Amino acid sequence: MFTENTALPGVVLVTPSRFGDHLGFFSESWNKAKLEDAGLVLPEFVQDNHSLSGDVGTVRGLHFQRPPHAQGKLVRCGRGKIYDVAVDVRKGSATYGKWIGENLSFENGKQLWIPAGFLHGFMTLEVDSEIVYKCTDYYAPECDQTVKWDSCGIEWPLDGITPVISEKDENAQSFRDFETLFSKEII
Repeated sequence: MFTENTALPGVVLVTPSRFGDHLGFFSESWNKAKLEDAGLVLPEFVQDNHSLSGDVGTVRGLHFQRPPHAQGKLVRCGRGKIYDVAVDVRKGSATYGKWIGENLSFENGKQLWIPAGFLHGFMTLEVDSEIVYKCTDYYAPECDQTVKWDSCGIEWPLDGITPVISEKDENAQSFRDFETLFSKEII
């Protein structure tokens, strides 16, 4: 497995090896020992999620769970292609309010590790894109929160695309009104 740090400390791009032949390929999408050998020690995962977005331009997020049920996520695209985004919301962090975006697809096999203390969202770039992700805490509806997708200065790849957004995400609080409960020590 190949790991690459991003501009946001703690957010890491993970690319598992693929072994292919005329039949297709094989890949270990998660291997704790190999990630640790590559220098990435992750918390325990307790829940796997799988979602499907049918339309190109579906934007989901920016989601997070506040403490005490904050979640880290290891995100990959099982089918299709997404633009996956993380925003640093750790109080006192030198990169507070900064974001990164990565193209994750079935084709490239890349994954993004997003620790607790970051907002997460994505935009689908192909029809019927599937997002598969591991979480470090269980879903807790009382801690589930959203920051509006277009309030953080993210440069979404919207050329010729009208975003499709849920009512929950469209009515979310703006980043300007957001008060974080995360500290930079959370990683």
